[in-house]
Amino acid sequence: MTLPFWQTKSLSEMTRQEWESLCDGCAKCCLHKFIDDENTTETTELQPTDYIADGEQMVYANIACHLLNDKTCQCTQYAKRTTLVPDCVQLTQDNLDDVFFMPPSCTYRRLKEGRGIPSWHPLLHKGKKAAMHKAGMSVRGKVIKDNEVDVEFFDDYIVTWPLADLD
Repeated sequence: MTLPFWQTKSLSEMTRQEWESLCDGCAKCCLHKFIDDENTTETTELQPTDYIADGEQMVYANIACHLLNDKTCQCTQYAKRTTLVPDCVQLTQDNLDDVFFMPPSCTYRRLKEGRGIPSWHPLLHKGKKAAMHKAGMSVRGKVIKDNEVDVEFFDDYIVTWPLADLD
């Protein structure tokens, strides 16, 4: 029996097609995240960052990017997303070490940490997302779009469910 590519290759050895297929399509990466820190000011609180300092904690909101189709959990402008939303990060083999905000259930993160692919992953279900949605691992039915929320009230939307990780 031949083992699947994610069991025989490191993330850096994967082809572009293999890499892309690892995305479980949960859309948790499309959620807004905030750093909980006493030193944040009104000027800096919504600024993007590419690091998290000691003593800081990242929190997730159930506010999703306005480009997200919250039923399919796919970006409606995937090819242009980083142009349309400059803060959108394209996860690659080169920047995986620096992307600290990926949720614990993210398959890229799980494989990097040696935890394997989760049982609900579409690759284990003929490419279908039903098991992922049923397990509650996607954003389906749980989000509001960022263009529907006043930025002043983002704190009211902080949630912990994106941190859930099931095998």
